[in-house]
Amino acid sequence: MEEKEFERLFIEAVDEGLGTLGESGKHMIFFHLDKSYSITKHDIPKRPEAFAKGLEKIFGAGATVLEKLIVKSLYSKLRLEYEDVENRPFTDYVNIVKEANDAQ
Repeated sequence: MEEKEFERLFIEAVDEGLGTLGESGKHMIFFHLDKSYSITKHDIPKRPEAFAKGLEKIFGAGATVLEKLIVKSLYSKLRLEYEDVENRPFTDYVNIVKEANDAQ
């Protein structure tokens, strides 16, 4: 799969994960990430570490719940089996998916 397609699916997964907070909540988070951390929606696939840090600053420990929703959605979109590993950082999940995608 091409990088652009992966990025599109990643953004869709982020949309779905943050969408659990409702449309207005999702838009507020994107706005806050952009204004406070200079992370636009389209930057997220290229800057997952910065995105995760931004979520953690906004939600504290609650960011983990959103990160897992996003990762599960991304794995599903790529037809990969999600395995929940305790204390595995969001960026590790993303890197595993990217490596699996690059190998295809």
